[in-house]
Amino acid sequence: CKILGSPERPLLSRRGDVVIGGAFSIHSKITQPPLSYQTKPAQLLCFSVNLREFRFAQTMIFAIDEINRSEFLLPNVSIGYRIYDNCGSTLSSVRAAMALMNDDEKTAGNNCSRLSSVHAIIGESESSSTIVLSRLAGPFKIPVISHSATCECLSDRKAHPSFFRTIASDRYQSRALAQLVKLFGWTWVGAVNSDSDYGNNGMAIFLRVCVGYTEKFHRAEPEKLLKVVEVIKSTARVIVGFLAHVEMNDLLQQLSLHNVTGLQFIGVEAWITANSLVTPTSFNVLGGPLGFAVEKANIDGLDDFLIRDFWETKSECKEMKEDDATGTTTCGENHDLTEFKGYADDVAELRYSSNIYKAIYAVAHSLHSFLKCSESNVCNKTMNVTPQQIGDSLKAVNFTTKTGEQVWFDGTGATVARYEVVNWQRSSDGSIQFKPVGFYDASLPPGLRFLLRVEDIMWPGGKTEVPVSLCSESCRPGTRKVPQTGKPLCCHDCISCAEGEISNSTDANDCEKCPEELWPNQNRDACVPKTVEFLYFTEFMGIVLVFFTLLGVFFTLTVTALFLIHKDTPLVRANNSELSFLLLFSLTLCFLCSLTFIGRPSEWSCMLRHTAFGITFVLCISCVLGKTMVVLMAFRATLPGSHVMKWFGPAQQRLSVLTFTLVQVLICILWLTNDPPFPLRNTKHYKGKIILECALGSAIGFWAVLGYIGVLALLCFILAFLARQLPDNFNEAKFITFSMLIFCAVWITFIPAYVSSPGKFTVAVEIFAILASSYGLLFCIFAPKCFIIVLKPQLNTKKHMMGKTQ
Repeated sequence: CKILGSPERPLLSRRGDVVIGGAFSIHSKITQPPLSYQTKPAQLLCFSVNLREFRFAQTMIFAIDEINRSEFLLPNVSIGYRIYDNCGSTLSSVRAAMALMNDDEKTAGNNCSRLSSVHAIIGESESSSTIVLSRLAGPFKIPVISHSATCECLSDRKAHPSFFRTIASDRYQSRALAQLVKLFGWTWVGAVNSDSDYGNNGMAIFLRVCVGYTEKFHRAEPEKLLKVVEVIKSTARVIVGFLAHVEMNDLLQQLSLHNVTGLQFIGVEAWITANSLVTPTSFNVLGGPLGFAVEKANIDGLDDFLIRDFWETKSECKEMKEDDATGTTTCGENHDLTEFKGYADDVAELRYSSNIYKAIYAVAHSLHSFLKCSESNVCNKTMNVTPQQIGDSLKAVNFTTKTGEQVWFDGTGATVARYEVVNWQRSSDGSIQFKPVGFYDASLPPGLRFLLRVEDIMWPGGKTEVPVSLCSESCRPGTRKVPQTGKPLCCHDCISCAEGEISNSTDANDCEKCPEELWPNQNRDACVPKTVEFLYFTEFMGIVLVFFTLLGVFFTLTVTALFLIHKDTPLVRANNSELSFLLLFSLTLCFLCSLTFIGRPSEWSCMLRHTAFGITFVLCISCVLGKTMVVLMAFRATLPGSHVMKWFGPAQQRLSVLTFTLVQVLICILWLTNDPPFPLRNTKHYKGKIILECALGSAIGFWAVLGYIGVLALLCFILAFLARQLPDNFNEAKFITFSMLIFCAVWITFIPAYVSSPGKFTVAVEIFAILASSYGLLFCIFAPKCFIIVLKPQLNTKKHMMGKTQ
C-alpha cells in the first residue's frame, strides 16, 4: 500500500508510547504556485513567521515534557508529538490533517487500514482551519482539541462528534459584546468581521442587536478592505471588530494609511490581547480599545522555557534528511534573525498558551484513566489505545490544573465561558498595557455574570467620558420610538404618548394606557389619580350660589315677618293670607333645597336633592295655582245668582294644594322604589377628570317629576292670564301671570342647558334654575305688596282694596 506523492514531515516531532499531533500557523502566509494542470504542482512555500503561533507549539512541547517528567500522571508512559505548520491556509490544513492521520513513511505495507499515527490532535488556532481538521479527522474518531477556535458552528456534535475545545463558544462572547454595547447606550455601531466561519458566525449572533452597518472582508481581498475603510471613515464612532488576528492587522495598516483616528473599537479575544498589534501607530488609530480576552494564566516555568528554547532553536538551522531523523547544522554567523524581533514582547500574556496547556493535560488525564494507572505509579501499557477510546474518555474528564482551574467539557465539547474585559492603556513609561477592567463568567447566576469597572476605562484620546455613538437621541420617558423609514431600527424619531397613555422608561417602543381611574401627568411618564370634580361649597361658584340661596331665604323670611306684622291689614287679608304664608314657606324650602346640590354626592344626597326639589316646587306652584283660582272664583261670585265660592272655600283650597302635592310625592316614591338616583364616578365626559355626579337612575322618573311641575305651572299661567284683566284692585292675576312667565321661561331654558353643560356646571345650571324661578315667584308676587305695606301704607285700606277710591 503506497502513499501517493511525498509524505509530509512534521516541523517538530518526538517519539513516544502515545503520540499527540499538533497543527499551528507558525508561518502566516503562503505562496500558491500556478496550477497549469500540465505539470506536477510545486511545493507550497510558507513565509512570514508568526511568533505567537510558534509559542503555541512550544507550549505544547512544554506541557508534554512536564507530563513525561511527572511521577503521578502517566508515570511509565511517554508522550510523543508531531507538530505541523499549516501556514495560515486551509489548503495546508488539509495536508497537515492527512499527514497526522498517516505515518511519514512512503509505504504502509500490505494493509492500508492502519490506525492513525496520532491519538489526538491539538489545534488549530482559527475556526476555518479547525473545521477542516475536525471534518477530516471526525470519520476516524480522532479527537481534535482546539485552544482558540470559537465558532459556534463547531458545537454541532453531529457534524463534529470528536471535537473538543478549551475555550468557550462565540455564542457567549457575542452576547457579552451585545450586552456591552447596550450598557453604554451605543445605538449607532459599526460592525466589521472576517469573511470566515469565525467572523460570520460570531457576527450573526451579535447582529441580533441594532447596528449601523456591517462589513466583512477576507485577508486575500485587499480591494474589499479599502471599501471597508471608506465605510468606517464616514459612519459610526464605535466599531465592533469580530476579526481574526491577521485581518485585524491588515485593517489597522489601512486605517493608519488613511489617517483614521478617534474611533472606539470593541474587540474580541482573537486580537484584543495580541501584542504584535501594539505599535504607536496602531494605538493612535485604536485609542483605547475595549474587548473580551481569554483569562490570563500563570504557568510556572513556561515563560523561561519559551524564551530559552526559542533562542536555542533559532541559533541552529534545521534540514530534513531522507531517512528519518532531523539533522542540524550550525547557521552562519551572519544569519538574519530580524524576523524574530520582539519574540519575547508578549510572553507575559499567556492566554491561549494556557488553553493549549489544559488541552494536553486533558489528553493525559483521559489516558491516565483509560490505562488504569494505579497508585503504585504503573499504567497498563499492554492495552491497545485507540483515538476513539481517548475521545470517549475525554467526555468524562474532570481535573484541576496546578493554577487551580477546573477543566471539564460540556455537551458541546467546550469549557465554561470566562473572559477578562481588557482596555488598552498607555502607562507612565509610554508602553501600552492590557488593563483588566472587568470580567464575564457564564457559570455565575445571570445578574452576576458581567462586571465592568467603567471608571477604570480609558477612552480614545485619553478621555474619561464615555464616547457617544447614536443614530438618534434616546427617547425620554413620556415618548415612544417610531422607526425612521429606510434606516436601521436604531434610527428613530421620538413622539409624545397619545392622550391617556404613558411611557415610564427610556426608549420605550410603545406607550401604556393608564387605568380608568388614573391619568397621565404633565410629562406623561406616570399615571396619577384623576382630578375629582364636583361642586364644592368652598369654591367660588359654590360660594356665590350659597350666597344667593341664603339671600333668597332671608328675603322670604323678611316678607313672612312683614306679613305677620301686618296680617290684619286689608292688603294681607285680601290676598288669602293662609295661602300666602304657605307659599312663603314653600319658597323657603325651594331656596334651601338648592343646598342639597352642592358638595360631594352621596347616596342619600342624590335621592334627597331631586325629590326635595320636585315636592317643594309642586307645593309652591300648588299655592300659586290656588291663589289664581281664588281670584277667578271671587270674580265669578260677584255675578248675580253665583254660588261658586261655597265650592272653593278655605277647606277646598287646602285640599287642592294637598292633592297636587301628594301626586308629586307618589311619583317620587315610585321613582325611589324602582330605580332611584345614585352617585356616579363619570370618567367618560372628561378624559382627565372624574366627575362625581348623581345619576338619574330612572330617566322616566326624573322627567315625570319635571313634567308634572311644568303642567301645573302651565295651568297656573293660563288661569292667571285669563284673570289678568279683572277690575279689582286686589287682583293678583297680573303678578302671578308675570311670575309664571318667568318660571316657564327659566325651566324651558334649563332643559337644553342642563343636557349640554358638563360636570359640575350641570349642577350649577340646575341650582341657577331653582334660584331664578324662586326669586321670580318671590319678587313678582310679594314685592308689590311689600312696597304698599312699607312705602305706601295709605293704600293699605279697605276702600282702596274695594276700588272705591280714585
